[in-house]
Amino acid sequence: MYDATLAETVTIRGDGGDEIEAYLARPMSQGPFGGVVVIHHMPGYDAPTKEIARRFAEHGYNALMPNLYHRDAPGASPDDAAAAARAQGGVPDARLIGDVAGAAAHLRALTSSNGKVGVIGYCSGGRQSVLAACSLPLDAAVDCYGAFVTSAPPEGRPLKVGPIKHLIKDLSCPLLGLFGADDQYPSPEQVNELEEELKAQGKTYEFHSYEGAGHAFFAVNRTAYRPEAAVDGWEKIFTWFGRYLA
Repeated sequence: MYDATLAETVTIRGDGGDEIEAYLARPMSQGPFGGVVVIHHMPGYDAPTKEIARRFAEHGYNALMPNLYHRDAPGASPDDAAAAARAQGGVPDARLIGDVAGAAAHLRALTSSNGKVGVIGYCSGGRQSVLAACSLPLDAAVDCYGAFVTSAPPEGRPLKVGPIKHLIKDLSCPLLGLFGADDQYPSPEQVNELEEELKAQGKTYEFHSYEGAGHAFFAVNRTAYRPEAAVDGWEKIFTWFGRYLA
């Protein structure tokens, strides 16, 4: 099989028809391939998250990461754009849903698409992955330590979002959750609360929590990185998407 990938900056139609920047990584062969919308973490549309998109392409997926901060600071560095977004309270939920919808439509329109699209997010993106899966017709979702799904941020935090537990009844696809047992946001108690709601609503899900891991244990460029948890987590992600997107 021809073994090559292409990764490039593209323009997609996001919420309200706005043109926004996105990063597309895909295999350079006919496919057909499943699609993955990669939702970046709070630090933004940065090099480590682009690497994640390329990793999906290397494993046979068309991966697209929309720049959720494009409107807040067009052309700015990831750090400056993230600061601008935080100053405004983060990405509004309605805009996030529109941007993910646009990304999913872009993936489905690729000639190498098999028509299936999943979503994955990290940190704030984990919550947004759940939000998207409760708001859009998707085929699979992964929540990597998404905070504030069942509770609001503590007072004094700049993030202006609310809990979305009440939306779980509308979850459109199977959900994989990967969490650190030492994390504070989400805490093990908050993860358990989400799991109980998924059970109550009869949803298909699978949760895994890793002892000795806290928040951001997938982040290879941060001291929070936990290799054993990350390696096992990646295996579970590819198994999950292989089951529902291939």
